Amino acid sequence: MASIELKALEKHYGEQRILKGIDLSVRDGEFISLVGASGCGKSTLLRTIAGLERHSAGEMTIDGEPALHLKPAERDLAMVFQSYALYPHLSVFDNIAMPLRMRCNRLHRLPLVGRHLPGASRREGEIRAQVLQVAENLQITSLLSRKPGQLSGGQRQRVALGRAMVRKPRAFLMDEPLSNLDASLRVRMRQELVQMHRALGSTFIYVTHDQVEAMTMSDRVAVLMEGALVQVASPDELYRRPADIRVARFIGTPAINELQATVALDGRLCLSDITQSAPLGCWLPVAKGTRVTLAVRPEGLSCVPAGKGHVQGQVSYMENLGAEVLVQLSCENGQVLSIRATPQEGRELKIGQPLGVRIAADALHIFDHLGLRIDQPQADDSSAQASSAMSLSTLMGGEVKHGFA
Repeated sequence: MASIELKALEKHYGEQRILKGIDLSVRDGEFISLVGASGCGKSTLLRTIAGLERHSAGEMTIDGEPALHLKPAERDLAMVFQSYALYPHLSVFDNIAMPLRMRCNRLHRLPLVGRHLPGASRREGEIRAQVLQVAENLQITSLLSRKPGQLSGGQRQRVALGRAMVRKPRAFLMDEPLSNLDASLRVRMRQELVQMHRALGSTFIYVTHDQVEAMTMSDRVAVLMEGALVQVASPDELYRRPADIRVARFIGTPAINELQATVALDGRLCLSDITQSAPLGCWLPVAKGTRVTLAVRPEGLSCVPAGKGHVQGQVSYMENLGAEVLVQLSCENGQVLSIRATPQEGRELKIGQPLGVRIAADALHIFDHLGLRIDQPQADDSSAQASSAMSLSTLMGGEVKHGFA
């Protein structure tokens, strides 16, 4: 196991900055995912950690010791590739055993000479025992005599994992190892990787463009955008408290809904370009006329009869997923909102039907003109709460309601 720390790490190709001052601390025994769109620099970052790419600036330590000057083999990090990188002419046994045999000196590695040198039988016995142990853990003992070409995608991936595990490295680096698998096998391999991490207790750094993999497997997720680290947090915090609107857009399926709003004189938020049936039950202590972006996930919207709720529109599309129905609502300004509805609600809706939408107050994410998160203020005393309640009561024309009318 190992802790890995990056400080102001940079990677340049000529004048182009691929990695822009990456600061990241990976804890001992942690499973952390690097996630982002294609071209964001996540694989380059992983290869730089492994020593396969030379850094341009910055520092990296492994267990507190400087590591950027070390060769890849000296860093004792095991890497698992998307393409498996197995030797096609070797059996599964020999593929897994290869890292152990490569630790022997040059003479011992010679096929004809090595077996006759002193201690050769003992070394081969130790290698065999370690390979069999790893194969048993991965449930591939019956495949040890096969060649990679005789294996399925999932079996090849297990062999690649076994070749990394047998080394007992300080940390595992994985570069999109599941992207070549079909959907059902990918789900099973996700579970197996998590179980493997728990059993080994090792440090895992996992690169993926698939947010589902990152969210379901990781202790923490690091989101990269255009070579910069935007947010590092637990999967739950990334989803519920995105620090940047780009993170909010990237995490979550269907994509988060965005609404433009303007701050009124009393601090309340008024939707822009959309007819608003009821006032929003939140306020910001900022200057009148300030424009902000309101983001709300599909489960933060609920269907109500036409004329009620906060936003009006027509049902333009529906997807019945069995456990839920995804509804798209077309507003009068052309904007489309995605809503998670229950199966019962879905059965009552039809394409073209007028529909109202209520927005849950606690589901709102507010971002400024730079895309940075704005947290709604909390009243510290009873007078502030009473003032806020009176303002909302006046706006709603009646009883004060928590959240939205």
